[in-house]
Amino acid sequence: MTIRVMHVGLGPIGIAVAKQTASRRGFQIVAAVDIDPNLAGRNLGELLTTRGAELQLGGQAPKRLRVPVTTSIGKAIRATRPDVAVLCTSSSLRAVMPQFEEVLRHRVPIVTTTEEAAYPTPRNRRLAKRLDELARRAKVAALGTGVNPGFTMDALPIALTAACERVDRVEVRRVQDARIRRLPFQQKIGAGLTAVEFARRAADGSVRHVGFAESIQMIADALGWKLERVTDVVSPKLADAPVASEFLEVEAGRVAGIIQEGAGYVAGEPRISLRLEAYLGAPLSYDSVLIEGVPRLYSKIDGGVHGDIATASMAVNAIPAVLAAPAGFRTMRDMRLPSYFGG
Repeated sequence: MTIRVMHVGLGPIGIAVAKQTASRRGFQIVAAVDIDPNLAGRNLGELLTTRGAELQLGGQAPKRLRVPVTTSIGKAIRATRPDVAVLCTSSSLRAVMPQFEEVLRHRVPIVTTTEEAAYPTPRNRRLAKRLDELARRAKVAALGTGVNPGFTMDALPIALTAACERVDRVEVRRVQDARIRRLPFQQKIGAGLTAVEFARRAADGSVRHVGFAESIQMIADALGWKLERVTDVVSPKLADAPVASEFLEVEAGRVAGIIQEGAGYVAGEPRISLRLEAYLGAPLSYDSVLIEGVPRLYSKIDGGVHGDIATASMAVNAIPAVLAAPAGFRTMRDMRLPSYFGG
């Protein structure tokens, strides 16, 4: 069966996702939606070729793809009848809820890279409940996923604990040289700012990685731990020497990126700890998981998991699982294990 896909949101991640579905067997792109009026009426195939090259995305350019971009989700669904919608528009669950509501009104399953949709947290529990109700009413599933949250800092460590008789502590580390990441990511981690500018942006929440609270809550619920509190602290990583990416140049003394640490406390102890170092020029990228327990497990991915490629891949590979999932708001914790889908 060929899966008919509608893409909503054509920023860097949306383009990366669409390029994968365009180049893989088993998928057919039938609709593309973006709020940017400058994209309305343009051919998605052209955007995937030109913007995909600009963003240095992998995969082959789509051949003979003729899908016009529109600004209306409802009109696109009525005209093309997609089997699934992939939403890549915002990190905020509150901001994306109107889009979810419109898609679910037409009974179309959803895969989204919205970080706050990766797992319900106390702050977003009411919105998560609303999303679950809408999806159940529509009799379809809605899944939030990605590389982080969605895999490296939650689903992967949860899977590793399956081999344990006892788990005492979970520690996840993610170090990334941000020079290989897209421009919006480099801006999100504050690259190029002064320390004062970084502090101001961190205070208003515009500089940080979104998803620590979701990942920590997912791990805790999977292990049956009741969290007393969750911490999430962002600090600047200052450049020791000038460093540059394709998009930005950072002088010595300015911010090259972030160091972000989060913890979930149980019985007064930090039983879950996450640490993200993402900055231009990080010398050794890697992803590691340490499970303190019986047995003690340590897993490390040298070179790390490429954030942009893996985010798009997680979304695409989750599509068949979402189509088979029970109706409601789903997470990587309760989905069947996804894998590469080649059609």
